[in-house]
Amino acid sequence: MKAALLYGPNDVRLEQVEVPEVGPWEVLVKVEVALTCGTDLKTYHRGYHVMIKQLPSPFGHEFGGVIVKVGEKVKNFHAGMRVVAANSAPCNSCFYCRVNQPSLCENLEFLNGAYAEYIKVPESIVRQNLLQIPSHVSFRQAAICEPLACAIHGVEESNVKMGDTVAIIGAGPIGLMLVRLAKLKGARVIVIGRNNFKLERAKHLGADEIISIYEDFNPEKTIQEMTEGRGVDVAIEAVGLPEIWERTIDITRKGGIVNFFGGCEKGTSVRIDTEKLHYHEKKIMGVFHHTPRYITTAMNLIARDPLGFDGLITHEFPLEDLGKAFRIIDERQALKIAIVP
Repeated sequence: MKAALLYGPNDVRLEQVEVPEVGPWEVLVKVEVALTCGTDLKTYHRGYHVMIKQLPSPFGHEFGGVIVKVGEKVKNFHAGMRVVAANSAPCNSCFYCRVNQPSLCENLEFLNGAYAEYIKVPESIVRQNLLQIPSHVSFRQAAICEPLACAIHGVEESNVKMGDTVAIIGAGPIGLMLVRLAKLKGARVIVIGRNNFKLERAKHLGADEIISIYEDFNPEKTIQEMTEGRGVDVAIEAVGLPEIWERTIDITRKGGIVNFFGGCEKGTSVRIDTEKLHYHEKKIMGVFHHTPRYITTAMNLIARDPLGFDGLITHEFPLEDLGKAFRIIDERQALKIAIVP
């Protein structure tokens, strides 16, 4: 089969490899569509990620497809079933799983290899995070399930409530999902970004106000004016840059919540004004990954509103053009791109 393999920074090669053999509890899926992801782009440029254990490595993790083979002990799934799989599953036995924090599981089993014609789904994911796609949902729509689950996790941990004013910093695909989810919670949503194409998409997904940092060089002041001098109730950083993390604190009101959702490069750090943390009682958190509960929630949300997130997929390319897809995203001319093996 054809598969994209990551060899190092900016080095992905399309090669012919053997179709995986499935074990008794495993499933083989023919990939109908895989989606590009901000994490994949970072991994492509950096040549590593927590999900990548060794190089060269299969690559890509958002996909929908059709089961072509099941292991002899697999129940509830069969050949011909349309499915979507998450990119990991918790062990359910470590300390973090026992205290109901499965996104921090010490033994998360990751799944890579969606940029290929076939992908083998391991037992732990088959048991917990392999879901049938409803007949009225397309493969493209279903493939959004995994990143949407991460965004749901972020909004839920941020305790967004009806009537809150929420700022989303960053208008990439995850930022736009956060916009949509915050609106579904009944919040007033302000989006701060630098790309007018993406900010327009934010409007279509429900943003009440947008701030372009190219047109507004002091978004902190603008936020103060929009909130009667207080700042927002919740601010979610969806960019992943330390300098933006620091500015996110400044737009949040006293007693507000700051969610550092965008993952920064390993080894970086931020400086925090201790007065704002202590005397202003600001709550600062990080939110990582998803859980089986949120994977199911995401699929249910997509099933209820299949068109709700369609605008996030702006292009479609064959697997051979994966490198071109990453270049277009780098040039900020696309959001998510559907890769069709």
